[in-house]
Amino acid sequence: MIEKRRFSRILYQAPATLSQGDKQLSTCIQDLSLHGLLLWSEDEPDLDTHALVDVVFSLPESDVTISLSAKIISIQERIIRMAISHIDIESIAHLRRLVELNVGDDSLLHRDLEHLSDLGLHE
Repeated sequence: MIEKRRFSRILYQAPATLSQGDKQLSTCIQDLSLHGLLLWSEDEPDLDTHALVDVVFSLPESDVTISLSAKIISIQERIIRMAISHIDIESIAHLRRLVELNVGDDSLLHRDLEHLSDLGLHE
């Protein structure tokens, strides 16, 4: 199978809240990258796959909260795959640092950052 991902994913488990309109869903992040997230929901997700979802999660043992908007790529049973559509500068800085601390290879992180800036030029 050919690997399509251009971003390094890190295993990272943390609770996250998804919001879409008046709906809220408690989830757990399974892995993430600078470009997307994989989440697991205890309850069956009742989300509109054509609308953006707001995602909020906190870094453990800190007051750092990461907020972003994401597009749902797929929902299979209770697994939700999402691509980040918008993230504020403070949240991306914290996300970058989280990935940097967990990826273990500076060259992979720099490659990911180059891909991220390339996406911004073409979207």
